Amino acid sequence: MLDWRGRALDDRSFETDLPRLNASDLDVSEAATELINKVRERGSEALLEQSARFDGVAPSSVRLDPGTAKTALNTLDPQLRHAIEIGIDRVRLASALQVPESKSVEVAPGAVITQRFVPVSRAGVYVPGGKAVYPSSVVMNVVAAQAAGVSSIALASPPQPDFEAQIHPTILATAALLDIDELYQMGGAGAVGALAYGVVDIGLDPVSVITGPGNRYVASAKRLVKGQVGIDSEAGPTEIVVIADSGASADIVAADLVSQAEHDELAQAVLITTDWDLAQRVLGDVERRAKATLHSERAQMALAGQQSAIIVVDTVAQAVVVSDALAPEHLEILTEKALDVASRIRHAGAIFVGSDTPVSAGDYLAGSNHVLPTGGRATFQSGLSALTFLRPQQIVHYSHDALKEISEPLGIFARAENLPAHAEAVEARFLTEED
Repeated sequence: MLDWRGRALDDRSFETDLPRLNASDLDVSEAATELINKVRERGSEALLEQSARFDGVAPSSVRLDPGTAKTALNTLDPQLRHAIEIGIDRVRLASALQVPESKSVEVAPGAVITQRFVPVSRAGVYVPGGKAVYPSSVVMNVVAAQAAGVSSIALASPPQPDFEAQIHPTILATAALLDIDELYQMGGAGAVGALAYGVVDIGLDPVSVITGPGNRYVASAKRLVKGQVGIDSEAGPTEIVVIADSGASADIVAADLVSQAEHDELAQAVLITTDWDLAQRVLGDVERRAKATLHSERAQMALAGQQSAIIVVDTVAQAVVVSDALAPEHLEILTEKALDVASRIRHAGAIFVGSDTPVSAGDYLAGSNHVLPTGGRATFQSGLSALTFLRPQQIVHYSHDALKEISEPLGIFARAENLPAHAEAVEARFLTEED
């Protein structure tokens, strides 16, 4: 409980007291570098060794026959299949909105600049294993890439000891629903390295962009290969911030905080409220719900960690300031005139407005994408979208007369920069006319 009532929040001094993870606890770059280098040197042999070491099982091969995914789809629970299909349809509709149209502008008569958006040729999607199974991550990543027009998608996910050393069947079934047939049974930093640099002996060609959440080794590996490939973001432990006033339901706030705390012991759950009584009620409800939930130990550790807190401030405006400083992955607004409050938020991965819009909806079926920046990166990064897989590209077309119009000022510009050949390349086009 942080009682910041009466505290001036109009400078940045309060930011040192914000609840945050210690970044050094997440830094495993040295270990990730070693794992990536081993994959680059020894290919699938290293990947299989890493599976045995980290996943507790080594598959018979890294690359999986796509027929296995079709078999998994045939045995998928019909109700779960229906739920996944709803998610696919809604995310596909929302992702289509993110693809910009090509536009042209005539900057002068006969001088046209066209801007178009071109998809990368190939993308790698990482789907984590570990504490849970995440078919929703398959949907979010693959659908966004497909909406952008990516023609080649490789999916990597760790082999599972409980499923004959193969990728989890629900992940495979979801991949089959999306017509993904290039599948690799590999996880962690080594898998990221394999996608970035390719593995010749299993026919894995390098990708241009790698997306998808993962543990701190995956996040560190994505940072290390950035520049070799594009990445979506360095996704760390999940985060939720709730801004609430006296009209909010304490039990709903508590339920939403616990919903994200169950992901990971390092998950961040923060309430920022203007009401001390609400803060006290939420504290009790969080304790009750955390003890009763399936992943009680995990949730309680996250809620007790230094990254989680209840912060009491004087006004909603101050709550907005604190939230923007945190720049959370997920932000819920449970206040009067919540849409107006949302309009004042600058830094958040995704914003969920009103008591009937929980983060859980965004995790699965709302239609928004749940792959979002964490660790305060929402100040400069956006969530995964079709734009992640698109590159803006300009096409320049000048007529002869349009070029002649700028020939003289261009020459002045070029010679001012001591690059006369630039000017001469333009002037050469008009020498015959001058003669």
